[in-house]
Amino acid sequence: MYILVTNDDGIDSEGLLLLKQALAKVGEVAIIAPDHNWSTAGHTKTIQRPLRVNQVRLADGDVAYSTDGTPSDCVSLGVLGILERKPDLVVAGINKGPNLGDDVTYSGTVAAAMEGIISGIPSIAISLADYTKWDFTYAAQFAAQLAQHVMGNGLGSDVLLNVNVPSVPRSKIVGVEITRLGKRVYRDVLIEHRDSTGQLYYRIGGDVPSGLPLEGTDFKAITENKISITPIHLDLTNHQLIEHLRSWKLNPHS
Repeated sequence: MYILVTNDDGIDSEGLLLLKQALAKVGEVAIIAPDHNWSTAGHTKTIQRPLRVNQVRLADGDVAYSTDGTPSDCVSLGVLGILERKPDLVVAGINKGPNLGDDVTYSGTVAAAMEGIISGIPSIAISLADYTKWDFTYAAQFAAQLAQHVMGNGLGSDVLLNVNVPSVPRSKIVGVEITRLGKRVYRDVLIEHRDSTGQLYYRIGGDVPSGLPLEGTDFKAITENKISITPIHLDLTNHQLIEHLRSWKLNPHS
C-alpha cells in the first residue's frame, strides 16, 4: 500500500508526524504538506502562480516534500508527478480541531481528501475533535487501523471517510459510529479595527462554534465519546428537488 499523507496545519505539525509514523507500519508513506498553516482554506487550487516544492526533513529525520501550495495542491502535485507512482490511498490530517457538519466545506484537511477522490483515489480525512488539547497518539493509531480496513475491504475511489476522534484518553472512547454530517452552529461576528493611519479594516471572529447533536450525526457521536466516520462523496445534487423544479416548466424564451 502506497499512502500519500498531507494536512492543512503545515509540514511541522505533530499530528502529521505521528500520522506518518503510524501509517508507516501498514504501508509505504510519502508526505507532501504545506509549508505553513492553511486551516479553513477550503478546496482551493493554485493556478495563477508557480508552486514551489522543497525536500525537507521531519523531526524524526525522514524526508518529505513541502510546498507553498494549498492542501489540495499537495495531492495534485503528488498525483501529477512529484511522487514516483500514483498513491493507493490519501490520508489527510491529523487536524488540530474537529471537522464536523458544515466544517467540511471550509476544511483544508477535508479538501485534500476531496482532491484525492477527484483523482480516483480512496481518501481519509482525520481530525482530533478539540480546539485546545491535542494528543494525537491514539488518533494516529486508529488512522492506521482504518487504512488497513479501507484497503482490505474496499472503498470506492469516489468516497472519502471524514473521521473525527474524541480528544479523550483511549480508555474513555466507547466505540465507533458511522454517521451523517450534522448541522454546525457558527457564532461569527464582524470585528472592526483601524490601522495606524486610521483606515478601517475587519476581522471575522466570534466564539467557538457548536453543533446540533441529533441522533445519527457526527456531533452526537463526539458528545458520546465515539469516533465518528462519515462517508462523503462529491455529488451535491439535491435529488429530491429535481422533479419539483421540473414542474415549474421554466421557459427560456418567456
